[in-house]
Amino acid sequence: MTYLKGFTDGTMIVGEFRGRKVQEAKPLIKTKLLEEGTAVLYSEPEKKVMSRSGDECVVALTDQWCITYGETEWKQKAVKCLSGMNAFSAETRNGFEHTLGWLNQWACSRSFGLGTRIPWDEQFLVESLSDSTLYMAYYTVSHLLQNGNMYGKDISSIRPEEMTDEVWDYVFCDGPAPKSDIPSALFNKLKQEFEYWYPFDIRVSGKDLIQNHLTFCIYNHTALLPEHHWPRGFCCNGHLMLNSEKMSKSTGNFLTLEAAIKKYSSDATRFALADAVDGMDDANFVTETANSAVMRLTKEISWMEEVVAAESKLRAGAPTTYADRVFANEMNIAIKETEKSYSFSCSEMP
Repeated sequence: MTYLKGFTDGTMIVGEFRGRKVQEAKPLIKTKLLEEGTAVLYSEPEKKVMSRSGDECVVALTDQWCITYGETEWKQKAVKCLSGMNAFSAETRNGFEHTLGWLNQWACSRSFGLGTRIPWDEQFLVESLSDSTLYMAYYTVSHLLQNGNMYGKDISSIRPEEMTDEVWDYVFCDGPAPKSDIPSALFNKLKQEFEYWYPFDIRVSGKDLIQNHLTFCIYNHTALLPEHHWPRGFCCNGHLMLNSEKMSKSTGNFLTLEAAIKKYSSDATRFALADAVDGMDDANFVTETANSAVMRLTKEISWMEEVVAAESKLRAGAPTTYADRVFANEMNIAIKETEKSYSFSCSEMP
């Protein structure tokens, strides 16, 4: 408390900055010491950082490439893009607005690991959060370049070297059609597929990526693509827990979607996921809910089989009684509410 008050309210009483507020004098003293050569700049983490190998991490001052997010004209485009997007929740939109407010230069390169090399300086790789911000566009033509194989093990008649920057500009950025050895029918098909499928209507991702990766996605789309191809929606969610505990392979508290379906069936798994949560809070998959759903579904099937077996004894025809009309109305309400929830990407009914 004393240190804080001294910084915010204190006044220098000696030296050339006498009479100045401490918070005003501090940067001036820093500049003076650097100019005199009696101080050096250095960086350190806010707290102790340990690597996975158990080593203590230090800050290395190295050459770095940065992207100037926050540049005035570019930021205006990003803000315009967000204003026309469906964020599906006020919390998500507020997160994007806050990030657009502070995001400035971002170091986009690294010198090790897997990734794409920076074309003009191949000693560096594009770091992971800055990479893959436009890959959704590739989805629209991947089947033509990978011979229909989603894993990329096959190639089509289009050779990789034929996909030049000029070809990509034509396909994605409304650039002029370049001369190419790609067969004209296939060449035009690339453009047609992209124009048909883009822009994407919704991207579902984690809430922790709003402050970097997803905002980069907005920026990069507005920088490279015309406005009619800008993103239309982001739906962000929390992390998935299992029985109120964080999922972890090391502790054994872990369940894959495939394993859940095999154990509980796809329908019971849907019940448990729908009951987990909506919005940006962390979802909680409860195994007891899945087990209960199995029992309820089994009972429901048995009842349906009994009804079908007794069909000849049931009254047929259009609804005639008050109870018939009430039942039909309740079913119609459920259908409308379900449609509304789907339109907002909600799994829970209002």
